[in-house]
Amino acid sequence: MPRSTAEAPRAWQRMLSGRRLDLLNPSPLDIEIEDIAHGLARVARWNGQTKGDHAFSVAQHCLLVADIAFHLDGGMNRAARLAALLHDAPEYVIGDMISPFKAALGVDYKAFEIRLMAAIHIRFGLPAQSTIKLETFIKKADRIAAYLEATQLAGFDVAEAEKFFGRPRGLDGEGTAKFFKLKPLAPNDASALYVKTFKKLAETP
Repeated sequence: MPRSTAEAPRAWQRMLSGRRLDLLNPSPLDIEIEDIAHGLARVARWNGQTKGDHAFSVAQHCLLVADIAFHLDGGMNRAARLAALLHDAPEYVIGDMISPFKAALGVDYKAFEIRLMAAIHIRFGLPAQSTIKLETFIKKADRIAAYLEATQLAGFDVAEAEKFFGRPRGLDGEGTAKFFKLKPLAPNDASALYVKTFKKLAETP
């Protein structure tokens, strides 16, 4: 039987936790860290064009950004470190789109992303929107992460990666700091590590 023209299209997604997330008006009450971790661990960075037995997931990218941010500023408080870990959390719903494609989609896409991020922040006790200072700092860590991923996993040479992302001082992408030697994890392992890191930060005074 054909759908009634008056019937609104489904605008929610069922999560494995059982939550139904309204995509047009996301509620903090329908957001669970396990759903975020599960989704991000199955979204590939670089459209999957990376070395290794597994894709390098957005979950691992977020962990990397949080680690780099703390490496840059060991005095970061719990809320700032959580914001770094969650900086790409909306991608558990919308996927990892390259920046030019986001720009092509226009402001409606960005508005949706902002609404979802606000709901995620509120769910976990953070301000709906980070300060410009914190956003800028996390973006710096994000660009360093992109450089490391590009040179270690995505086939970029140093000159090419430096052109697009800048070359971070003290981190050449080949492991001058062995802490940042990257190895893609299986999805379940990446998801578990994401949840473990979140809970550790959430319990930190």
